[in-house]
Amino acid sequence: MISANQAESTPSSASLLLDEIDPLAPRREAAMFYGLFLRGHSPETLRRDIDVPRKLLDKLLKRHRNELGVQARLQRAYYFRKQVLAIFDELVTRERIRERVH
Repeated sequence: MISANQAESTPSSASLLLDEIDPLAPRREAAMFYGLFLRGHSPETLRRDIDVPRKLLDKLLKRHRNELGVQARLQRAYYFRKQVLAIFDELVTRERIRERVH
C-alpha cells in the first residue's frame, strides 16, 4: 500500500507531460544563463555551455539508432538547447544595445 507521502512525492504522468511541454522552460533556462552573463561571465563561454553541436547529436543518434524513444528525447533536448541559445543571444544583444544607448 502506498502512503500519502509517497503518493505526493511520486510525479504523475500528467505532471511529467506538462514538464515536457512547458513553453516557458527555454526562457527560464536562458534567464539563468543571462544572470550569469550579468554577473560577468563571458557570453562566448556561456554560449558554448548552452549549445549542443550538431556533430555530437549525430554521434548520439547513431549510437542509439535502434532506440527510437532515446532518439526522440535527444532531438527534443537538441532543439530545446537551440531555443535557449537563441533567447540568450537576444537577451545579450539587447543588453549591449542598452549599454550603448546609456
